[in-house]
Amino acid sequence: MGESHFARCQRKVASRLKITNVLIREGLAECLGTFLLVIFIDASVAQWILGKEAFGDFLSVNIASGIGLTIGIYAAGGVSGGHLNPAVSLAMSILGRLSWRKLPVYMLGQYLGAFLASALLYAVYYDGLVAYDGGERAVSGETATAGIWTTFPAAFLGAGNGLLDQIVGTALLMLGILAVVDPSNLCPSRGLTPIAIGSVLAALGMAFGMNFGFAVNPARDFAPRVFVAVAGWGGAAFSFRSYAFWIPMFRASYRCSGRVRCVSAVRRTALSRP
Repeated sequence: MGESHFARCQRKVASRLKITNVLIREGLAECLGTFLLVIFIDASVAQWILGKEAFGDFLSVNIASGIGLTIGIYAAGGVSGGHLNPAVSLAMSILGRLSWRKLPVYMLGQYLGAFLASALLYAVYYDGLVAYDGGERAVSGETATAGIWTTFPAAFLGAGNGLLDQIVGTALLMLGILAVVDPSNLCPSRGLTPIAIGSVLAALGMAFGMNFGFAVNPARDFAPRVFVAVAGWGGAAFSFRSYAFWIPMFRASYRCSGRVRCVSAVRRTALSRP
């Protein structure tokens, strides 16, 4: 039997919509993967806060974070590798596993995906948000809701301790990822790699979530913070606690890149020994 008219039209449409530029496809894959990561993390926090702990707790947030990362890597991994984190992409460029030419595109896709996820979550939970805070958007206080989207330091946390928290958390995340994907280690099969990496993030949340909310991802923290600022919470999303937003945004990535250089150098030295 010949090809039906509908099938021909479908094939033509698919052919015209297909993106052939590899770099654009990789950027869009990072956008989709980061979107999935952020939507699952922030939605789990929304249920916990807006539901007044009736529909979740800190453990459920950590589990959703790990599963969200797993799903995001499954969605993007076959095209871009599934970094979903500017700190990871930067580290991969330092290690020579990602071209520096591709780095800005990867980062742009990651920040865009996180922002779009924030906007969708706001729309989905809008009525619940209004019922919870009465339309008064706050960063701190009993009806604070900005923490659904982005992270803020605990009341007891100083800048130095917060900085150390983000450095250690991001370095451990990167170490876990490299341990999983390194063929010299007992790495899992390709299909199980996203589950292993998602487990690393869930474990980090369970172990290091108290201080700063374990952002360990500049895109997951900064893009939602921008959304919060323009969606009604205002400049307090950035100015809270003496502009502490810079800690997860910049220092985690910079210090993580330094740790990656050290780990890479040590590994090369160890492998070069007879």
